[in-house]
This record gives sequence, structure tokens and C-alpha cells, in this order.
Amino acid sequence: MLTIGILGLGEGSSTISAAIHSKKVQLRMICDQDLNLCRKRADEFKAYEYTTDYQEMLNDKGIDIIAIYTPDHLHYEHVKQALLHNKYVICTKPFIDDLAHGAELIALQQLSGKKVFVGQSSRFFEPYKKQRADFEAGVIGELMTIESYYNADHRWFLEKKWALEKSFKWLYGGLSHPVDFIRWYLPDIEEVMGYGMVSANGKKAGLQHEDTMHFIFKSTDGRVARVSGAYTGPTQPTSRDSGMSCILRGTLGASQADYHELRYAVTDTTGEQRVITWGDEQLNYYFRFEGQKHHAGEYQNYLEYFVDAIEQNYTAYPNLYEGIGTVALLQAMDRTLQTGRPVRIKDLLSRYGLPENLLSAHLPDAPIAEPQPSQA
Repeated sequence: MLTIGILGLGEGSSTISAAIHSKKVQLRMICDQDLNLCRKRADEFKAYEYTTDYQEMLNDKGIDIIAIYTPDHLHYEHVKQALLHNKYVICTKPFIDDLAHGAELIALQQLSGKKVFVGQSSRFFEPYKKQRADFEAGVIGELMTIESYYNADHRWFLEKKWALEKSFKWLYGGLSHPVDFIRWYLPDIEEVMGYGMVSANGKKAGLQHEDTMHFIFKSTDGRVARVSGAYTGPTQPTSRDSGMSCILRGTLGASQADYHELRYAVTDTTGEQRVITWGDEQLNYYFRFEGQKHHAGEYQNYLEYFVDAIEQNYTAYPNLYEGIGTVALLQAMDRTLQTGRPVRIKDLLSRYGLPENLLSAHLPDAPIAEPQPSQA
């Protein structure tokens, strides 16, 4: 049985729960620089092998997989060190916070031969799994367009001191979920254009970057998609709207997957309309923590999927290339907010010495191009 070490015990608590409930992986060690948080998680999960020193985890030859849930700006270094120490890697989204690190991580992954998986957990949530299965079965015909959004009343979040720092952006922390849906269904994005603003609530709190944003994506074949996010104001009742949703519109049907509501609606090729909801058993599987503040079921789904990929030697998606590709979209979105002009993705990839085919569908773990030195 493969073993796992977990770095970062805030969001990482979901993976602790996932590992201890799974029959496919064994939890070996947890790690956080905060000793009190280590002790708290150790007592909470009865996981008493903990450390505040990441190097101790890296040096442990009994650990096969390192799962990383640290702040975004630390992902690059933590992933790099894990690959240098011959570990398989799970890293939460967004994979990195700067494309300047992408070519180096591609080279390291190819050198090590170790699989890297990006924890875009929403793909592994029940409504989105059903939506993807229907899409691949042709239930809605040929895909025409996608609309995805993530809206939340996170005014409470503005009370956190670090949320007001210049390094924090809702663009990366929030919109990475709906952007990944766009990436999943329309991988070959050519150009992005969008606008954003800091809301009145955000300005009052001292927020540094946009909390309200709308973007349009254009793929190489001409299809378009839309992503929206608003984070510091009231939301609709869940009977009327979902906090996070992905809507696919096809030539013969349409589908919508809603997140917290565990709800899926589809109009199929015959015109039949169905709405599916999941009950308490699935709700309790996905949301194991009070207030639904973490969603461990998704993490268990993707953890077991990654273990199977390692043991059966297939590529687990989103892999490193998809992770970097999604960051390219996010960085292009960031740039269009600053310039007010459309941004071409290939121009951005070229600037950082990354392969032009990085956004192509389902690139395998095998080398796709010789990485070039960063030109940043």
C-alpha cells in the first residue's frame, strides 16, 4: 500500500480525513510550521506522526506521496523539493502562482519520472462527475458553449489580515475552480478578455485586488465560454441559485451541475428533462466537517484515483501540464484586468519558454517538448 505525507494542515485536513478513511493509501506523517496546529490535527484524527520540519518529511524514504496544501506562493518550492526527493506529488490548486517556474517543474518532473497531480477537487464532486459522464456519452450532443461561476458571501473573510495583503487575489483563490471547468471542456483556449473591480465592501475593508470579475474565453475553433465571480456580497437562496455551477450548452441538450446543493439538471437529446439530487449518505461522505468548511469526499475520490494511476501506470488528470495550463489562463486573466485588452495565451506561454501545446487536451506525463529557460 502506498503511503502519504501531508504538508499544510488547514485545507490539508480534508486529505487527512480522506487518507484515514481510504483502503488504498496509508497516512504516514503530517506537517505544518505551526506546532499547535500539528497537535490539534494529531488529536483530531489520531495521527500522531507529525513534524514542523518539511525536510524531515522529504527525507522519510517510507513516504511515497507528498500532498501539498500550503499558501499559493509556496507551491513551487514545495513541489520542487518533493520531486528532487523522488516523491509523487499532489498539489492543491492553483498549482503555482507564477508561470516563470513552469519550465523548471516540467524538466524536474520528466527527470524524476514521478507523477504530479493537481487537486482541482471540484472535478471529483458528485454532480460534476455525472455531468462529465453524460458529456462524454453524448447526452447533450456537440458542445457549443460553457458558462461557469463561483459566487460567495465571503465578507467574513475580509476580517483575516492576510486576505488584505497585496499577495492575495480572489482571481487565483476563487476563480481557479470555474476556470478549471472551462479548461476541462474547452482545453484549447486562444484568448481571454475580462473586466473586474473592487466592490464597495472590498474597498471599505481595504482589499487590494478585484473581488468582482467577468471574463470571456475564445478557443482556437471559435467557441466561447464565460466565467464570473463575486465574493464580498450577499447571494441568492440555494433554491434559486448555486454558489458554484458549471453549465454546458450543446447542440441537442444542456446540463448544469451545482456544487453545495448536490444537484444536477440535464436536458438530453430526446428533449427529456431531469433533475438529480443526492441524499444524506452522499452529503455526509463529501462534507465531513461542521459548516461544510471542508469537503473531504472529493479529496478521497481524487486521492484514490491518483493511487490507482500510480499503481496501474496511467496519467491522472489534471496532471502537471494541465495545472500549468490553468495557471496560464489565470495569469492571462490577471493581465487583461490590468491592461483592459485581450490577452493571447500563446504569447504568454512563449514569454516563459513553455510549449505552445500546453493547453491541448490530456497531455500525458511523458515529455511533450524540451523545456526552454525562462525568459521572464
